[in-house]
Amino acid sequence: MCNAAHMRNVPGRKTDVRDCQWIAELHEHGLLRASFIPAGEVAALRQRARYRKKLIEQRISEGQRLTKVLEDAGIKIDSVASDLLGVSGRAMMEALIAGERNPGRLAELAKGVLRRKIEGLQMACDGRFTASHGQMCRLHLDAYDHLTAKIAELDVLVAEAAAPFQALIARLITIPGIGQRTAEVIVAETGGDMARFATPARLAAWAGLAPGDNESAGKRKRAAARPGNRHLRTALVESAWSTARTRSRPGARFRRLARRFGRGNEKKAAVAVAHTLARIAWTVMNNDQDYAEAGEDYYERLDQRNRDRVVRHHQQALARLGYQVTLIPPGDGGPPPAQAA
Repeated sequence: MCNAAHMRNVPGRKTDVRDCQWIAELHEHGLLRASFIPAGEVAALRQRARYRKKLIEQRISEGQRLTKVLEDAGIKIDSVASDLLGVSGRAMMEALIAGERNPGRLAELAKGVLRRKIEGLQMACDGRFTASHGQMCRLHLDAYDHLTAKIAELDVLVAEAAAPFQALIARLITIPGIGQRTAEVIVAETGGDMARFATPARLAAWAGLAPGDNESAGKRKRAAARPGNRHLRTALVESAWSTARTRSRPGARFRRLARRFGRGNEKKAAVAVAHTLARIAWTVMNNDQDYAEAGEDYYERLDQRNRDRVVRHHQQALARLGYQVTLIPPGDGGPPPAQAA
């Protein structure tokens, strides 16, 4: 017996030369797998797509900082309006920055369906907004607009880099929950060539969406998913959330898993559906075919087929034992149950 941790990293034995020798020995025996290095056009698309994602995250942060400033001023427009930075929300904030403090006049700036909530808006705009709050709001709004303009520029650059893969992107968009930007991320991260991934499971594992493996003495324990390509993982998980209300097979799977895992565990369902989307994307790119929707009732039909198979199995087993079996579907009546003596 020996200490496994000590055996794994013996003190005083770790040097760069020994590491090089060990890597060379592994390579000599063919135990090393090549890393994925994208081609030039894929690398250009990946660089632009990743930077666009970073700017989108920064824009979201600016919106959150703006909300924080308004909360400090006692202004809760976002509790009434679904989009603080929409047309109505922007008009109210511009008026606040310009010096307007009357809640009634601020609420009257609402547009469209938001005018049905005038009373709620009046209460939300009744705060303690000061000139200092106005200065901070101006800075955050300007930063938000600047980032929006840069994201629009990047959209054009990404579209130019993605032009050689437009046919593949069009096929990926046929998958529920996957839009233009997500399809561009999938192509940018994988290169669109599934020859690098022998099976759909390989792609899911490379994206960090494969279930963790922690088994000892025949018992499987809880294990987090292995690390993978965080850019692809994030895009697929976001797509999984968007399928929750779609009438599609991935949407049905999300709702099915959310019920199974219980309230508060929807994130687990999102990761599981992201794994499903990764496998579907592999099939679409590998076969060069559009996604074929199996229908919202796919799992109900699958359950019925499994049920019929179980019934048929037991019926045949009883027949081999010499019994004559008569199946009576549930709800069709039948002989009364035997009474206990």
